[in-house]
Formats: sequence, C-alpha cells, structure tokens
Amino acid sequence: MIKVLSKSIREYKVASILSPIFVSLEVVLECLIPFVIAKLVNAIDVGVGNTIKMSEIWTYGGILLAMAFASLACGALSGAICAKASSGYAKNLRKDLYYKVQEFSFENIDKYSTPSLVTRMTTDVTNVQFSYMMIIRIAVRCPLMMIFSLVMTFTMGGSLGWIFVGVIPPLALILFFIMKKAMPMFHRVFKKYDDLNESVQENIRGIRVVKSYVREDYEKDKFDRASTALQVDFTKAERILAWNNPVMQFFFYAVLSSVLFVGSYLILRSSGADLNIGEVSQLIVYGMQILMSLMMFSMVFAMLVMSAESARRICEILREESTIKSPENAVKTVSDGSIDFDDVTFKYSAAAERNALDSVDLHIRSGETVGIIGGTGSSKTTLVNLISRLYDATTGIVKVGGVDVRDYDLNVLRDKVAVVLQKNELFSGTIKQNLRWGNKDATDEQLENVCRLAQADEFIKSFPDGYDTHIEQGGTNVSGGQKQRLCIARALLKDPKILILDDSTSAVDTRTDALIRKAFKEYIPETTKIIIAQRTSSVEDADRIIVMDGGKIDAIGTHEELLGKNAIYTEVYNTQNKKQNDDAHIAAVGTEANDEK
Repeated sequence: MIKVLSKSIREYKVASILSPIFVSLEVVLECLIPFVIAKLVNAIDVGVGNTIKMSEIWTYGGILLAMAFASLACGALSGAICAKASSGYAKNLRKDLYYKVQEFSFENIDKYSTPSLVTRMTTDVTNVQFSYMMIIRIAVRCPLMMIFSLVMTFTMGGSLGWIFVGVIPPLALILFFIMKKAMPMFHRVFKKYDDLNESVQENIRGIRVVKSYVREDYEKDKFDRASTALQVDFTKAERILAWNNPVMQFFFYAVLSSVLFVGSYLILRSSGADLNIGEVSQLIVYGMQILMSLMMFSMVFAMLVMSAESARRICEILREESTIKSPENAVKTVSDGSIDFDDVTFKYSAAAERNALDSVDLHIRSGETVGIIGGTGSSKTTLVNLISRLYDATTGIVKVGGVDVRDYDLNVLRDKVAVVLQKNELFSGTIKQNLRWGNKDATDEQLENVCRLAQADEFIKSFPDGYDTHIEQGGTNVSGGQKQRLCIARALLKDPKILILDDSTSAVDTRTDALIRKAFKEYIPETTKIIIAQRTSSVEDADRIIVMDGGKIDAIGTHEELLGKNAIYTEVYNTQNKKQNDDAHIAAVGTEANDEK
C-alpha cells in the first residue's frame, strides 16, 4: 500500500525530504536548550554565595537566544515546506484517482458506485493528506525528540532515565490494543459514508421526481437513517480513540511525580553531589518533552488508524486494472462501417445466471441504416455497447470494418463509432463547448452544419446568446428534446463511420424525428446508422429492422416484411397506431354527419 501511495509524491519529493530535515534540526536545538539552561542555573546557583561570573551568564544567555531563534526558524521552515508537500501530494493523489477512473471500462465502473468513488476522491484523500503531513513532520519529530531527550536524561540524571524508558512498553501495548479495536470500526464507517453520499446524490439528481411525488419526508427519513448509522459507528470508533488522551495524561503525571520524588530524595541524600536543582529542573523539562512526544505520537497514531482504511480504499482504485485495454500493435484505422456479430454471447459478470445476449449472428453492411426494436430488457443497448467495445463479448467475435474490435486501439475505434446514449448528458458550459466534445477543433461553420442536420440550429438561434448560450450542469435549462438534438449534433461532429442512436429521439416529435432521419440519409449516406427506438415510426424507413427478444434476435427484415409476419413487431405497430386509427375513424364519422346535415 505504501508503495502504491508513494508514487503520487513525484515533484514533491524534495519538499518531503526537507521537512523532516528541518524538523530534526529543530529537535536537536530544543534538546540542547535545557542542557544550556541547566548550565546557566548552576552558574547562578554557584554564584549566590560567591561572586557571580557575569561573563558565563552572558555567554550562556547569548547561546540560548541564538538557539531559540534557530529553533524557531527551523520550525517555521519545516511547517511551510510540510504544508506544500502534503497539499501537493493530495493534489497528485486526486489527479491519479481521477485519471484512473477515466481509464475504467463500464465493467470496472459497475463494480464501484458513484458515491463511493466521490468519497474516495474527497474524504479519503483528505484523511491521507493529514496523515502524510503528520508522517513527514510530527512522526519524525516525536521519536527523535524522545530519543534525544532520553539520552539527555541519562546524561544528566543517570539511573533516573530508566523511569522514562519503563513507561514506553505499557504505553505501546495500550496503543496497539486501541488500534486493534478501532480499525474494524473505521472500515464500517467509510462504507456508511458511501451510503450517505449515495442518499444525497440520488435525492439531488432526482429532486424533480421527489417533489412531484411529494416524497420529501421519505427522503429526509432515508437521509436521517444513513446519517444516524454513520454517527453511531463513528461515535464507537472515536470513543475507543478517546482513551488516548487520559492514558497519556495518567502516564505523564505518574512519570513527573516519580522524577520529582526520586530526584528530591537524591538531592537531599547527597546534598547536591549526585544531582543538583538545575539538573532536576531540566530533567523535568526533558521528561515533559518525552511525554509530550508520546502524546503527539498518540495523535499521529490515531490519525493513522483513521486514515488506514482511507488509504486502503484509495489503493483499491489505483490497483484496479481496466478490463478493456488497447492491445500491443493495435490497428489504427477503421476502414469502413461494416459490423459483424459472429455467434456472440455476453453476460455482465461470471456470476450472472443468464446471458444478456445469446448466440447473436448479425451482419450489417457499411452505410446501411438499421433499426432495432424490442421490449424493455431485450438487450438492445447491450448489443450496441459491444460495437464500441464498452464491454467485451463473453464468447464469439464482434467486428467493425472486418477487424475484431479487440484488435483496435480503443481511442481510434471509439472515435469512429459515435454513440448517442439513452441517458443524454450535457456539461456545464456554452453550447459551443458542449458541441466541441465531438471535435475540439471544429469551426463555427461546422457546428452550425451538424446542428442543422440534428434539427437544433433553429432553437439555438432563438436563444439571445445563440451558440454562446450557457448550459447548466446536466442540461437542466434546455428541454429533453433540445438536449437530445444537441447530443446528436455533438456525435455528428466526430465524422463517424458508425452512428448509434440509442432511443435518442424519444423526446422529439415525429415530424422532427423524420427530418433528422431524412438529413442522415441525404448528408451522411456512407455512415452506418443504427437506430434503437421504441416507436416503429422511427425505424419504418430503415434498410432493415432487427427485432430483439430476451437477448436474442427474433427476426430481421424491412417494415413490410415484418408487419403481419412477426408477432412482436406487429403487436408493437398495432398498439402504437391504434390511437391514430381511432382518431381517424372519429374524424371520418364526424365528416359523414356534417355531409348529411
């Protein structure tokens, strides 16, 4: 885990090294200061009954002042450099996580929920950042301070140093016990964070549905349950960690009492020969430094316990390998838009009980317009997802341009297969910026051309700012039909060999739908067009129509060939056209009645 996380340090290695170096210098100076103070106290104590040597006092005073300023400078530099190193490390860690997620296949993304990924990039990274800051500064300072102070206690107090050594083993044992108890709880806590974020995300994304169904109270209760569950587990974990402070306080005062008692006894017994007042006073200072170091170490320890689960969750993402990668010596050119499914079977996971696609054999010519129709759950979207290799077939081969899609460079393949997904997504920014996702170098003329093909140019120009109109996040300030047309235009900018419309004209009227299909036929005849639709009117004029049922191809043919011969297609057609026929009949009856009058 450390090896994985350390890769994100990169350009902050120097700062990460300098910070502990300055901390070490600060510690050395802080440990020497009490030693010099002891010398100064002894000089004054000796001079009380004799002549005070002012030269010694000025010398020790000057040395103390210089050491104090040097210690202050080292501490300030260490803090500033540590802040730069830790914040930079967190920036790199978030970047690495984000870039890693961008490489994931749909299968990888399905494995982790969106709220979990968000928590890992925010809360978990922040926890690791705090731990890293403590590791390169406080975690260096504490053991050094403890070691130097112990050495000085043995140097000045002799056997009294064993009092400080004796406190370390029981304290370490208690800290180990706390860690063992707290770690499993923090593991549960971060799962509860994911649940809480999921509740918030679902509520915000579906706020219109929540309000239209007056379900605010239900959502509040769901949030309260998730928040309370998090609070309960976090309280249990924090309650265990809270033992750190009283345990440290107990040992702190026990050690100081022991030093004072034994030190006073030695002074009185030897009349200052074995130990003097200056040395006892500085032993107490060293003792406080040792115990403060232990207390600070316990704080570091508590933070490390808390962030260990965060580090594990981050490493889980960084270690995850995409299930779909470009092969070595990948094919860099897509020759045409022909598509072949050779005995393709697919299921979403090895544990799935049934196949999403079963024994699919399909061959589509380049430039052909193909409609796909079928009931909900018939795997229409799953079929087209294999074309752009969003998933890999479990068995069988999918070919584009006569080449197995697994042999293509992923970027090349997906650049030539434009997909307007069922869930259209626009991003915050202007209409121009959204459209240029299809081609970042597209000219204004090209933008207007594809928008005319997608029947979007007219409504865009009706906006006061035209193509510079700002789109809110998710496209909330445009209608569903406008959003679909903008997404179609964006896909056309890619100049694809294959264009897949996954029910992406469902929110436009039948006239606009027909105009879009007419524009495709006239202006991009060489592009293979696959139209997934619920309305038969959207696919009636396709070269061929594929009827799917239960992950299998039930029939293939033209509108005329399927109508009356294929039960599924005929039923869908009759159901959708029944209302139109009824309206026509009512209109005819009304006309006859008027004629009779």
